[in-house]
Amino acid sequence: MAICEELDKMDEEIKRILDDHERRIKALEGSPKPDTKKTMKQISIKEFLLTKEPKDDIQKTLVIGYYLEKYENLNCFNVKDLENGFREAKEKIPENINDKVNQNIKNGYMMGSKEKKDNFKAWNLTNSGERFVDNDLKKEK
Repeated sequence: MAICEELDKMDEEIKRILDDHERRIKALEGSPKPDTKKTMKQISIKEFLLTKEPKDDIQKTLVIGYYLEKYENLNCFNVKDLENGFREAKEKIPENINDKVNQNIKNGYMMGSKEKKDNFKAWNLTNSGERFVDNDLKKEK
């Protein structure tokens, strides 16, 4: 009879341990997962520009506009934003950024924004402009 009592006690102890483990596992499964966007280091504008290898100031302007929209989360960008982007990337600021933007508009990569930003004309990338930058400044076939 003593063996049966000991087995019952062991059974109860095992059940208690398993219940405790199950409770702890459920608590862990329900805990929030880390936000990978916040834990990943954001690429700098200079690094991003170097990865895209723009061949001229027109493409640099496009890549900087892309960076401002995608990494800085700007709804639209103006000439001051682009100038700051060139500075931050340690690139020479083109003589007339508006000319570079107008060339990108002509190429179908940028368009005027409905809204002004800080009393300056503002722009957005077009879908074609986004795809062109995503495709490392090569036209899709």
